[in-house]
Amino acid sequence: MIWIGHVPQPLGVYDSRLFSIVAYFYLIFSIVIGFAVKFQTPRYNLQVAGQVLVDIAAITLMMYASAGLSSGFGMLLVIAVAGGSILSTRRMAILFAAIAALVVLGQEIYVQFTRYYPPPNYPHAGLLGITFFITAILGHILSARVEKSEALAKQRAVDLESLANLNEHIVQRMQSGIVVLDDEGRVRLLNESARALLGLDREIYHEPLADIAPELSARLNEWLKHKNGRAIIIRPQKSEIDVQVSFTRLKPDTKFGTLVFLEDVASLRQRAQHMKLASLGRLAASIAHEVRNPLGAISHAGQLLSESKSINGEENRLIQIIMEHSRRMNTIIENVQQISRRGSATPKQFKIKTWLDNFIQEFIVQQKLAPGAIEYSLEPEDINVCMDPSQLHQILWNLSENAVRYSNGFPILEYKCSIKKETDRPYLDVIDHGPGIADEAIEHIFEPFFTMNSTGSGLGLYISRELCEANQASLSLHSNSNKGCCFRINFPHTARQHN
Repeated sequence: MIWIGHVPQPLGVYDSRLFSIVAYFYLIFSIVIGFAVKFQTPRYNLQVAGQVLVDIAAITLMMYASAGLSSGFGMLLVIAVAGGSILSTRRMAILFAAIAALVVLGQEIYVQFTRYYPPPNYPHAGLLGITFFITAILGHILSARVEKSEALAKQRAVDLESLANLNEHIVQRMQSGIVVLDDEGRVRLLNESARALLGLDREIYHEPLADIAPELSARLNEWLKHKNGRAIIIRPQKSEIDVQVSFTRLKPDTKFGTLVFLEDVASLRQRAQHMKLASLGRLAASIAHEVRNPLGAISHAGQLLSESKSINGEENRLIQIIMEHSRRMNTIIENVQQISRRGSATPKQFKIKTWLDNFIQEFIVQQKLAPGAIEYSLEPEDINVCMDPSQLHQILWNLSENAVRYSNGFPILEYKCSIKKETDRPYLDVIDHGPGIADEAIEHIFEPFFTMNSTGSGLGLYISRELCEANQASLSLHSNSNKGCCFRINFPHTARQHN
């Protein structure tokens, strides 16, 4: 309005030049203080005090250049005091109110002695001074409440953030795999266990489940159609372990649609192992009590009969049958007792190459094999595995004996040890060159007392798988053909291997 020359009354009615100078100064100060606030220079308390004092001085001068208190500039002083009270401490708020009141009263005194128009208005100045103090006190009280509420909100935000971080830490460290999907089937959350179980080697976020785990996506679609709450077992394409999957529908009003739980079947079997071992322990004790003593008597009687001179050739054959089946029954009892007496695994991390060299040398000597009958390869050669060495010895011995029994090629037996890149899990393959396993027998080979050899106990593969699961490993039939079969031991995760 000054620039266009149309300043309305009563603005600057007494001293228009002073009013214009103060207005220009106030504009320049506002621009300068804007940059000061942006760059936070000087410090906060000085900025607040400086701005409020300049406001009081500028508004008072404008009020003096105009019609005094009747010009309405007194209300602008109330706003300046209120702003300073909100942004400062209680003492500073009272100081601002006192300065404003003194400045207003001082102006009225100055007007009384220096000019005739407008006349001083002391009652108005006194009431305005009281208003300054009331405004300062109320502004500070409201500011304190706002600060308290803001501090509480910040604390709650910190607590919520900490709780969210804690929840994320718990979810990521869970042994169970967790996958959260939205309504479009895209991954919103996937923890480390789920990545390992699905055989994924990278972070997954907001990608369709069908692209990263098609088997799981197919099962999810079936579940959404039939709402069958029964858990299912799948083997992901990029993994070599069986995974138990269950689905849960989340609240429809959230951005998350489905929660998927993934469990390592080997881990579940391990948790159930204690119950099975307890039952087998009672069974073994019962067998040992009820069968072993009579079996010993039968075997001893057979030995005595074989020493008799009155026994002919046909009777000797019958005695041999008695002794042979007595030994077989005794072997079965010892195997069952071995399962019941087996303690918990004590896994250790060691280099498989050194251990495998010693094992092969021992096995060749015990089985009386020709040199070169066993071949093995490691890639890389510094593979570390984590397992109980004594239990791994028993597992590999059982597998190797079966391979030697059925293999008819040369080399008789092959070991291949490497690391699966997708899961970073080391594995050991035991390969024979026999006729393979019949298709109808494949699903039963790991069941107890199932055997295709009339002289076997049917417990070798069962015990081997139990020992693997006790070490968080797995044993599976990796390949099978009429040229031989391959059993694979998948060792548990260790520190990332060097390639």
